[in-house]
Amino acid sequence: MKHRSDWPADKLTALRLGRRLVAEVPASSPERCAFVDVRPGQDGRDARARDEGWVRSDAGRPFRLEHWEYDRSRVDGFDHDIGAALIRSADAADEAGLLAVLGEWGVGPSLFVHPWDSGDPK
Repeated sequence: MKHRSDWPADKLTALRLGRRLVAEVPASSPERCAFVDVRPGQDGRDARARDEGWVRSDAGRPFRLEHWEYDRSRVDGFDHDIGAALIRSADAADEAGLLAVLGEWGVGPSLFVHPWDSGDPK
């Protein structure tokens, strides 16, 4: 099992700042591609910080995880959601829970990148 320290520092910081991360994972066939999406929870404190022009860090954020699979020929277009399938999803109450779910899914923290560095169509 991975520990909190196994997250690259920039990715752990991104999660704590409420930033979404993505990992490409094996798909069911060569014509498909798949991604695990981690979305940190946000609340009113984040909205207040945003209104004041800053970003709030929180090591106690909850997380929403989703594993999506797409038709590879559609990921670059506007119709990426045609044929998309939600493979599984989970909620994690905190960073330890996030690592537990990722461990169950066989996805290591080192696989995660910022969305703009991925092929994820979202």
